[in-house]
Amino acid sequence: MALMEVVTWPNPVLDNPGEPVTEFDAGLKKLVNDMFETMYAAPGVGLAAVQVGVSKRLFVMDCSGGKDPDQRVVMINPEVIHVEGEQNGEEGCLSFPGIFTPVERSLRAVVRAHDINGNEFELDDTELTARCMLHETDHCDGIVFLDKMSSLKRELVKRKIKKLQKAGKW
Repeated sequence: MALMEVVTWPNPVLDNPGEPVTEFDAGLKKLVNDMFETMYAAPGVGLAAVQVGVSKRLFVMDCSGGKDPDQRVVMINPEVIHVEGEQNGEEGCLSFPGIFTPVERSLRAVVRAHDINGNEFELDDTELTARCMLHETDHCDGIVFLDKMSSLKRELVKRKIKKLQKAGKW
């Protein structure tokens, strides 16, 4: 397994929808394994392919942070089919290092996707898992969490990023 470089915003790969995955082969398995390794090292609970510069519709997540192997999920070609309720909580993103901000998301989400072998499945979950699935599916659609903030908050975050860029820390 190899660590991959996480791209930071405003890299254009983050603003464009990923291409659907059509080949469920050894290359895909290697990509997924490398993405899990990269996510755990970051550390994070979710990582989309576009965040490592691969323009594909897939993400990995583990809301246990590596403590529970049953929490390891790969969602390929994810599609949100149902949401309900709302939650507001701090959200971070590996492509926005050091930026944490409240983001409103649905409390419950049902996402349909394919597994590593191309089999279709649905995951119906709430709270952190729902937040993670929605955040990562957004990445697959070329949407970053900056797009989910109020315009005032977005400007404050952009200003903070500009300062970090000038200081060579971004």
